[in-house]
Amino acid sequence: MRILTGLQPSGDLHIGNFFGAIKPMIEAQDDNEMLIFIANYHAMTSNQNGEILRQNALKAAAAFLALGIDPKKSIFWLQSDVKEVLELYWILSQFTPMGLLERAHSFKDKVAKGLNASHGLFSYPVLMAADILLFDTQLVPVGKDQIQHVEIARDIALKVNNEWGELFTLPEAKINEDLAVVLGTDGAKMSKSYKNTLDIFAPLNTLKKQISSIITDSTPLESPKDWQTCKVFNIAKLFLDEKGTNELKARYERGGEGYGHFKGLLNELMLEYFAKARSEYELLLKEPNKLKELLEFGAKRAKELASVKMQKIYEKIGL
Repeated sequence: MRILTGLQPSGDLHIGNFFGAIKPMIEAQDDNEMLIFIANYHAMTSNQNGEILRQNALKAAAAFLALGIDPKKSIFWLQSDVKEVLELYWILSQFTPMGLLERAHSFKDKVAKGLNASHGLFSYPVLMAADILLFDTQLVPVGKDQIQHVEIARDIALKVNNEWGELFTLPEAKINEDLAVVLGTDGAKMSKSYKNTLDIFAPLNTLKKQISSIITDSTPLESPKDWQTCKVFNIAKLFLDEKGTNELKARYERGGEGYGHFKGLLNELMLEYFAKARSEYELLLKEPNKLKELLEFGAKRAKELASVKMQKIYEKIGL
């Protein structure tokens, strides 16, 4: 199965990114053909600072590799290193009705949150469609808020196929219902926009402050506590097996411990879970040339696939 995922280099990765997208991606590497790219073109819709974009791309590459993306098993590249995607983006634009884009929820939501209503933001779904269709992608893992973008890619592909024959594979959206939403420190969906994240590679003191900020109730220390509604518990269980989860439930029900104890446990669980990744991340950041070589290796493999696809498109469109 060919699976494609694009991840924006928009700052520090948090555990919502990991459990919602990166962990399933890592687990899929052995049995599928994984295509994974750092979506720096997409990131330009919210950040046009060249130096920040460049640094964020390298940090993202280091983070994904440290967490378990294997550049030998998966094709892993920087979006801007495969220019064919922009050419296909323009070609697909000729088959994209304005009404299709005007109905896109993401554009309206982002403008409502203060992003500039640029053409790039408006046509974002067409570039995403190019990312997907260029590689004959079969499955696209997405959050629920991105399903519509995969549907738009399908609609565009159908229009092209009706005109040119069966040129594009019709992609399917894949959602992990259990891990699609990880709650943040305030109980809302974990998101950098909401400033409610627990960042995987944060300095120790920063991570401790983030965990301390998790909202809890005023139940006295000696009283039993409701683990079902506790935000600390619902995050901590991500790092525990069934036995560990049951033991933590018993501690909540027994009483005699305050939320500070459980926040301390969560801090320990996170540091232990990501210890190897945090160490590898620091090493990779000290070797930017190695990071660039790995990305170039992936881009070469991606370009081989893209070139074959574009040649077929050239023949159809007359270029």
